[in-house]
Amino acid sequence: MNSFLRAALFFALFVVLGLTFGFLTFKILSFSRTVEVPPITNMTVIEADKVLGKAGLDLKIEGEDFDSMVPSGKIVRQDVPPGKTVKEKRAIRVVISKGPKVLSIPLLVNETLQNAEAILLQKGLRIGKVITVRSDAVQKGIIVAQRPEPDDKLTDVITVLVSAGPHDQAFYCPDFQGKQVEDVREVAQKMGLEIEIQGTGSIVTIQRPKPGTVIKSGEKLYLEIKEVTTP
Repeated sequence: MNSFLRAALFFALFVVLGLTFGFLTFKILSFSRTVEVPPITNMTVIEADKVLGKAGLDLKIEGEDFDSMVPSGKIVRQDVPPGKTVKEKRAIRVVISKGPKVLSIPLLVNETLQNAEAILLQKGLRIGKVITVRSDAVQKGIIVAQRPEPDDKLTDVITVLVSAGPHDQAFYCPDFQGKQVEDVREVAQKMGLEIEIQGTGSIVTIQRPKPGTVIKSGEKLYLEIKEVTTP
């Protein structure tokens, strides 16, 4: 066998071995196990590391951030949502809470819910719970009370009570038929009724609900009107 043929055989053998190792490496990587990512928010780093270790995953701390809901030192968010499957040995990146940016909250009473959320957002805070309550004194959508109180130490979830408007009042529907529509409109406004009018003119000829029917404030009163000429 001459030297040229021997070199060619060695080269061919080298290529075959290289392809074989490459194929085996690819197959090994392709068949690596997938695992489900567990929930680790609100855990300490030590707790999360144990949970991820049991699932065959690693933990990587990506940074810190303020959060009014998650206590300082605990994980506030993770880059892969719980329940999603990933390759085994993958690192799950997390952000650690630095706690709230401020230790007391501003006055939120008499603000709308939208304004209150904007005020708190500037301080790195957020509303944790909203409770609606009936109020005859406070307009619908306005915050009636808050907890913690202004300047109290922030140790709990921020809860606000938002007015849902006055309590419903029930009436016996008056007889509006034959009345001037402007007079009816004034009475209905005092009763808290909405009005829907059909027709043209100034005199109510038909109404729904009928006179004597129990009707609550906030409900709609349908009126048909026309111009009535006196003989």
